[in-house]
Amino acid sequence: MFDFHNIAFWQRSHNLTLEIYKITQKQFPKEEMYGLTSQIRRAAASIPTNIAEGCGRKSQTELVQFLNIASGSASEVEYELLLAKDINYITIEQYHLMTKEIREIRSMLKAYMNQTRKTI
Repeated sequence: MFDFHNIAFWQRSHNLTLEIYKITQKQFPKEEMYGLTSQIRRAAASIPTNIAEGCGRKSQTELVQFLNIASGSASEVEYELLLAKDINYITIEQYHLMTKEIREIRSMLKAYMNQTRKTI
């Protein structure tokens, strides 16, 4: 068990989630509230949520399991950003910035998982 607040990939995923909330509130149509808006928000929030939950577990094996879930949620967000771009809910620039960030977060997650697996 350790404090997730100090982990760079948790901090970055939290900031990405905040950005997705802002963009979906300002740019997505109101009729998407129960569709794509809800889906991308849940997937984005799942990333830092699962990192935090994994950090609260007792074993490294459990931590890796939750980091895997966070990585899967990052892939889901990446697709939903592509969809949002393709239907003109976000700009190409927003898409590229957020996709770059999500890929870096996923890379950091995988590196940490690989390092952790070596100690299990």
